[in-house]
Amino acid sequence: MNAHATPLLQLLDCIVVRDGRAILSVDSLTLNAGEHVAILGPNGAGKSTLIRLLTRDVRPLAHEDGSAAVLLLGQERWAIADARRVMGVVSDSLQEDYDVAVTVRDTVTSGFFGSIGLYRHQTVTPAMLEKTERLLDLLGIERLADRTMDTLSTGEARRALIARALVHDPAVLVLDEPTDGLDPAAQYHVLRAISDVARAGHAIVLVTHHVSDIVPEVSRIVTLKDGRILHDGPKREMLADEPIAELFGFPAHLEEREGWYRLW
Repeated sequence: MNAHATPLLQLLDCIVVRDGRAILSVDSLTLNAGEHVAILGPNGAGKSTLIRLLTRDVRPLAHEDGSAAVLLLGQERWAIADARRVMGVVSDSLQEDYDVAVTVRDTVTSGFFGSIGLYRHQTVTPAMLEKTERLLDLLGIERLADRTMDTLSTGEARRALIARALVHDPAVLVLDEPTDGLDPAAQYHVLRAISDVARAGHAIVLVTHHVSDIVPEVSRIVTLKDGRILHDGPKREMLADEPIAELFGFPAHLEEREGWYRLW
């Protein structure tokens, strides 16, 4: 990587306050182009708040010196179109919005417009439809194209939303707790789909409290605890008994097999 390349995303001196209490405090966090990163931490660590900072759904506390900043490609202000090119986000809240009678094909295509479903005033081009079909194939859900989202299993719907997030070829795909609420078979298919997406050349930021969610392509782990970054380093160092025991607060033992980890 070019050491002088502008980072994709940066958080600088960011504090988020709720009900008079700081729920997240990040001195500095940088995400670079092409990285596969996992943000790992227990429930309540501040992971969802961190994502909402990146997507600007929440703003950091202003400092008198103006030091607090959320930067996208070095810029503190950006257009929605620019944000979509840099970052595709899949979250539980988006999945709740999409529990509707919209076909999987239209769900994926709607990512071009940032809408829930398609509307008559939107012009869908042949290139958009071709991209939709390629993504359905990449995520292994081409057979579901004509099904509506409200008839799918949670895991099937999640793969459809991952495809939707990829229509703009974003520089990074952000996945918030991707296996929450899934049975073992659905977990298997969603994680393999994420692994396929990473191997296809899309950078990923995987936010989770499950060590088993961390796909083999991830090379960097950022751990969050009590609203602060605890550690940030290479996966081999971070996914070890001592740092994981410190993170989760119990005597942990990790087992690795073919790049996948399991916590005992």
